[in-house]
Amino acid sequence: MLPRIKVLKPEGIFDNGKSTQFRQQIGELIDQGVNVILIDLKKVTFMDSSGLGGLVLILKMVRGVSGRLFLMSLNDQVKMLFDLTNMGNIFEIITDKSELEEKLKNP
Repeated sequence: MLPRIKVLKPEGIFDNGKSTQFRQQIGELIDQGVNVILIDLKKVTFMDSSGLGGLVLILKMVRGVSGRLFLMSLNDQVKMLFDLTNMGNIFEIITDKSELEEKLKNP
């Protein structure tokens, strides 16, 4: 079965409000059969702990349907948040879309 991929590109501050909107959107995508989600964080200027917590809930939702969640383009502040919380080991973080294709070929 071919993966059904959706790329999401949040902008600005990724906090509880933004992550709640994202969870709803991703729930709808999962209902439509999307099983691979790539969140491109290039335009996220700041992420707080509630935004990170929201990403963890999103990850659980996606894994709950045997899907995969990838994060891409983390800025320095977001990378630091991931490093401080050891979340970099939990999420699949990639550098570009070609790396996504490679990871999908070799799960």
